[in-house]
Amino acid sequence: MPGTPSIVAAPADLGQDPLTARDVAHAVGTVLEQVLDARLRQSRAVDPVFARELADLLATLVQRGGKRLRTAFTHCGWRAAGGSGDTTEVLRTGAALELLQACALVHDDVMDGSVQRRGAPAVQVQFARRHWSAGMHGSAESFGASAAVLAGDLALAWADDLLTETALGTPHGLHLHQEWKAMRTEMVAGQYRDLHAQAARSSGADEALTIATLKSALYTVARPLALGAALAGADEHVLDALRAAGRCAGLAFQLRDDLLGAFGDPALTGKPADDDLRSRKLTYLLAVALQLADAAGDHQATARLAPDAAPTSAYAVDQVRAALRRTGAHDLVEAKIEELTYISLGHFERTGAHPAVRREFAALVHGATGVAPCRAEEVA
Repeated sequence: MPGTPSIVAAPADLGQDPLTARDVAHAVGTVLEQVLDARLRQSRAVDPVFARELADLLATLVQRGGKRLRTAFTHCGWRAAGGSGDTTEVLRTGAALELLQACALVHDDVMDGSVQRRGAPAVQVQFARRHWSAGMHGSAESFGASAAVLAGDLALAWADDLLTETALGTPHGLHLHQEWKAMRTEMVAGQYRDLHAQAARSSGADEALTIATLKSALYTVARPLALGAALAGADEHVLDALRAAGRCAGLAFQLRDDLLGAFGDPALTGKPADDDLRSRKLTYLLAVALQLADAAGDHQATARLAPDAAPTSAYAVDQVRAALRRTGAHDLVEAKIEELTYISLGHFERTGAHPAVRREFAALVHGATGVAPCRAEEVA
């Protein structure tokens, strides 16, 4: 059996600064292609059935890709800490983050029973359909869920391999790996708190914010910023400012995602717009709406939004949406997103980053949170 294939470095035209954060978000796709090609060759050497049916499917999901926000924020953190020149290690770290994101998405869809991801059937659905069409023995749904868990595990293994290889090749690898280890644990903690809240029928706004912080704010923005800064050998002052900026921006991003989960267009988001409402997942949006309904004595809204009132029909889902607007929760969350966005930009400015880097960070945050750039720039 051949040894582990080496990962080819980014091409010279992608590996040399200056690149903007958005350029890097595109460039990481090239690195991912190289990484996946190496991993698939290794998988085929291990077992052809595993490679053809599981590894290939995972690679397709990764390459179908999202906005690559984590990679872009990693680059911003690196630049804010004085990083310049060759961006190869930034791109490799970003590629590891994208693989970790694939793990999170696959496992999240299994836990939530989601049927769609990135505009295509969720991984467990694809496995279940394959089981059914082949006339295999046993439950297609059980097979699909089990195989999807393995696909998520494989994505995590690939992500860890790549991050470790990157850390071993950089003078600041120890700090890079410490940030990575902390992020993985926070991500799992957030997933468990989310799962626990659903099972316990929780409805508290503070608990919703805790889950959003662990599951999204740290993982999506704060840790990627710190990973990039670690690659540049950042000091504690810069790291503290980046972590604060990332927490606020990441929380604003998650609150926007909550709104899209209730009111978004599936054609634009790539996932159903009613999964969170049907499963009665605890979000800050729902928690605040329930509080406002109770305070206003709106018994109809309270009944619609209660933790044990999971809507099953399209009409019932529409009634929940109406309650979210009628209580004022929708507008309150919009205001919270704007406030967090402005605070985030202020924290990032404390890093002393070059104005061009601050503009890049602001543009990323605007895009992630949906806050109008002119408003945020006025505050910053």
